[in-house]
Amino acid sequence: MDRPAWAPPGIDITKPSVSRIYDFYLGGSHNFEVDRQAARKAMEFMPGLPKIMQANRAFMRRAVRYAVDQGVTQFLDIGSGIPTFGNVHEVAHREYSGAKVVYVDHDPVAVAHSRAVLDGNDTATVVSADLRKPREILNNPDLTGLLDLERPVALLLVAILHFVEDADDPHAAVAELRDALAPGSLLVVTHASYDGVPLPDEQTAGTVGVYRNIRNPLVMRTRDEIARFFEGYEMVDPGLVQMPHWRPETPPEQEDPFAFSGYAGVGRAS
Repeated sequence: MDRPAWAPPGIDITKPSVSRIYDFYLGGSHNFEVDRQAARKAMEFMPGLPKIMQANRAFMRRAVRYAVDQGVTQFLDIGSGIPTFGNVHEVAHREYSGAKVVYVDHDPVAVAHSRAVLDGNDTATVVSADLRKPREILNNPDLTGLLDLERPVALLLVAILHFVEDADDPHAAVAELRDALAPGSLLVVTHASYDGVPLPDEQTAGTVGVYRNIRNPLVMRTRDEIARFFEGYEMVDPGLVQMPHWRPETPPEQEDPFAFSGYAGVGRAS
């Protein structure tokens, strides 16, 4: 197997990665053939997966603009993935040039490319860490050197929580992060669910099986289970809804049916 020149040393290019599969869905170029094979297999069951990822990104951009409009100009994006056009720092800086962004991911390719994209940028950085270990994120000197945790932060958990199994207690991790952030901070979440997918659950389960087979289990949670992540937050109107329905800029009825898969929401810490 040919090893791309951009692949960081030590990366096992024979094992697929969630962030590189996501990059493929978004039309990116930083993925390996093993990632593309897994993505195509998942799309055999859910051909609309790229549309879901695009809806995720569109919601994220609207949420970032909302945060800046509310005076929240610090962003902590955990599970940030591989940089693509319209990333958090680009959206935030268009709204406010002084916005500060810390990206967090545990995929070495995502971290390496984030560092390349952010080289020379003193308002954004990337940290190699895992959502399941909040203290390591919060104590990282690159984070503490850029973000002032005494002031509100927008915590972005976009398309990441559904890759954390219940056994790893993602609700506890989110609560620990919440407790470390100042009042007025925002929580921005998207999460996969069987709800809204324009396919029978049995067919969607085929995609879930693909992720399980590559040792990246995709946990489909109910709306109530997803709402638990917002404990301690006041939901921002319109609440926890399908992605196209969260403060849309274009009529939701124009969206692809797959865009309505799963849920999105923003909460404000009191």
